[in-house]
Amino acid sequence: MSVFLVLPVAVGLALLLTGFFRRYALSHDLLDLPNPRGSHSVPTPRGGGFAIAITFLLLVSLFRIKGDLPFSVTWAMLGGGICIALIGFLDDHKHVAVGLRLLAHFVCAIWALYWLGGFPSLTVFGIALNLGWVGDLLAVVFLVWLLNLYNFMDGIDGIASIEAITICMSASLLYLFQNEPQAFWLPPLLLAFAAMGFLYWNFPQARIFMGDAGSGFIGFILGIFSIQAAWESTRMFWVWVILLGVFIVDATLTLFQRIIKGEEFYKAHRKHAYQVAARQYGSHKVVSLSIGAINFLWLLPVAYLVSIQWVDGALGVIIAFIPLVGLFLHFREKLVDRT
Repeated sequence: MSVFLVLPVAVGLALLLTGFFRRYALSHDLLDLPNPRGSHSVPTPRGGGFAIAITFLLLVSLFRIKGDLPFSVTWAMLGGGICIALIGFLDDHKHVAVGLRLLAHFVCAIWALYWLGGFPSLTVFGIALNLGWVGDLLAVVFLVWLLNLYNFMDGIDGIASIEAITICMSASLLYLFQNEPQAFWLPPLLLAFAAMGFLYWNFPQARIFMGDAGSGFIGFILGIFSIQAAWESTRMFWVWVILLGVFIVDATLTLFQRIIKGEEFYKAHRKHAYQVAARQYGSHKVVSLSIGAINFLWLLPVAYLVSIQWVDGALGVIIAFIPLVGLFLHFREKLVDRT
């Protein structure tokens, strides 16, 4: 089963499934209605990201049966991914209590970490840190945070799909350049091409939204990729953190600011830097494509230097994140000026 023959299948299957879920959402009145906390002006179906989850997990299973992917990593993605996608799909139908969702997220994160073998020692500025069970606990929190921040960042047309496509393709290129085994570069490539099929329906102006079923799933799978990478080499873990920089910086700093201000941080809002930028420029397309450009033109080169060990991994994260923090502060200032 040639990878290059399967990739168009991934695009086509995700495209067809997204069309199916769009019809399903319309027939079941699963619509996101315009509201003051949203970034959209017309009622739009939701839940289309379930197509990405189905496509990715199906193809991963086929490659596992063929023997091209390790059992443990595949089982971590299948068991946890199915649960995350289903709880998200249920939430897209009818609101699921925050506590119940978080419980499911933590159970899935523990499941995935178990099959991944826990979290390995991590080298930070040349110092090897073996945190033991503390490292495992932090890894579980890391997985839960990634899947939730990806959901938080899916607030304008195309952004979540373009993020997945650009960072997964970037990581795959770096793995291939380093001659890493297929088990490392193939799953990200499959996820990228599945996201391409969905993007056809979600590119501005969106005809369907990804919903929790897709955004949480993608964030969770990306977290698994990063921990899998950590077992291969510390530098590749830092590579994933760098590539995820735009989403990590915006979501994390926004969350901290809302907590500090005593706001109900778990409720929907329009205070992320990317949302402010979309309002300022009057275009979802400009912002989503700009994030893709940042990933390719800034974060990928920094990640490459880390991957070939020209730059320390933790230092590379700092270098990559500094301008992202600057952009965040710039657009948050615009938000203050408007309020």
